[in-house]
Amino acid sequence: MTRELRGDRDAVEARFAEVFAQLDFISGYARRRGARDPEGIAAEAMTIAWRRLADVPAADARPWLIITVRNLLMAERRSEPAAGRQPLGDIDLPAPADELPVELDLDPGLARGLRALPERDREALLLIAWDDLTPALAAASLGISAAAFRVRLHRARRRLRDLLAEQAAAPPVPARQPDWGHA
Repeated sequence: MTRELRGDRDAVEARFAEVFAQLDFISGYARRRGARDPEGIAAEAMTIAWRRLADVPAADARPWLIITVRNLLMAERRSEPAAGRQPLGDIDLPAPADELPVELDLDPGLARGLRALPERDREALLLIAWDDLTPALAAASLGISAAAFRVRLHRARRRLRDLLAEQAAAPPVPARQPDWGHA
């Protein structure tokens, strides 16, 4: 092998190593979005990244990988039986409606508030809070402008704040006590 070809190969391998370093991030993203096999989805995303390495942005691969994982998750959902599945939005993949990941150990009120949000709002919040993306990277992962994402994020935060305030203002549901007088 000539020295030039070896140098090219080393550069490609080094570039893929940078992308592959995001494997845990992508697996976590898939898990938090309700994948049946998050590690399998992440592995498939990395396979696609290897084949399309020239398309993966050098600055930060995470938005490109998120788009890839989102597409794989939508394909997974389409392949499942329709019974019991949520409809997919236009581009946003819904977070699981029933459960949020246990490892997050969320306050029950916050978990209820997140589940009550529209899918687009929930995804905007999750990209920032769970996935630790900047607004610019989150926007890129959704295929929208940074300005549009900031507006979406602002509205999502406001809606969540309002939902949490409503929950706090609602009177607690009293525990049902047995009626021993009629026994």
